[in-house]
Amino acid sequence: MSHQPFSSLSRRQVIRGLLAAGAFGATSRLWTGCTPSTPTASSGEASPGASPISAKELVMGFIYVGPKDDFGYNQAHFQGKEGLAKVAGVKTIDQASVPETTEVQEVMRNMIEQDKANVLFPTSFGYFDPHILKLAAEYPEVQFFHCGGMYVEGKHPKNVGSYYGYIDEMQYISGIVAAHTSKTGKLGFVAAKPIPQVLRNINSFTLGARSVKPAITTQVVFTGDWSVPVKEAEATNSMVDQGIDVITCHVDSPKVVIETAERRGIYTGGYHADQISLAPKGYLTGAEWDWTSVYTNYAKMIQEGKTLMNGGIPHLLRGGLKDGFVKLSAYGPAVGDPAKKDAEAAKAKLMDSSLTIYKGELKDNTGKVLLPSGKEYAQKAGELEAMSWLVEGVVGKTA
Repeated sequence: MSHQPFSSLSRRQVIRGLLAAGAFGATSRLWTGCTPSTPTASSGEASPGASPISAKELVMGFIYVGPKDDFGYNQAHFQGKEGLAKVAGVKTIDQASVPETTEVQEVMRNMIEQDKANVLFPTSFGYFDPHILKLAAEYPEVQFFHCGGMYVEGKHPKNVGSYYGYIDEMQYISGIVAAHTSKTGKLGFVAAKPIPQVLRNINSFTLGARSVKPAITTQVVFTGDWSVPVKEAEATNSMVDQGIDVITCHVDSPKVVIETAERRGIYTGGYHADQISLAPKGYLTGAEWDWTSVYTNYAKMIQEGKTLMNGGIPHLLRGGLKDGFVKLSAYGPAVGDPAKKDAEAAKAKLMDSSLTIYKGELKDNTGKVLLPSGKEYAQKAGELEAMSWLVEGVVGKTA
């Protein structure tokens, strides 16, 4: 069930009133760790995160930087949250359109203190540092899971975790389909910011395309932020004017890019969620998240008494197609049989782990060798998590 929040002012007034009455301060953290009446065997006292959380106590809060119906990043997380309705004993609350400012700190506090949330999923990239890290220190019994952040052992609080999917696997396949469909040999990628997760998608898309047509190129344009509709439209139109005939993106909502490309009569690859309804003629396929499976697994682990703090839940959780983190959109009407055949073959190899996307010899787009022949980066390689380069075939710069 979606949570309809009070205004920030009314929440603060309620909390201050409770604190002033002395009724809240003594109990504000009792619900965030474990069942207070359940002692541990060693100490006779409750130990945060050490015993199973009962059904009525598991409250999972979700925070999105944009609207829930954006056809993109936030909608994908919202759909994942909605999937928890099938899990017994889990209550969910959420709040949308929360900026990456101190406002998210207040939203998190309100969810913890008013709504009794003991698990939070603040999903946007900019929520992590300093906002999640600050709140995690204030509420050590609450577990904070961030999408895409990098947990550092010994540096970050024990109650902070990071999860993310290898959606670049689906971008690789989307690149295969794009290359088969393109007549000009020019692809386009509208991107928000040159952070590792975005660069990885650009590079994997390009490598997938070049596995079909080695000379194909990908023009990238960075808009500077996650949701800048005017710049996204301008970038798409500019690419079409340059002869690019397939475009994909990594922005919060692909809606503007997909619809603009459809109006201009070119093909598109989707991202985050299914956008075929926005481009019934030109949509090829897309890289989608499957957050329901991820959030369901988290809920079940927590119900079993596993936590970040007791080591039962890993601080870094990653997975790809075979792990149920990501999926490929259905093929659009413009996708031919050769493209489908190659795409399905790549999917099969990802499922049996026989396909490595990053292997040598691999150069960046300045000619520098990133990986010599015979070397490779597996999906879990730290070098990919810290990616700062663009591969050969990408036209553009990271700065």
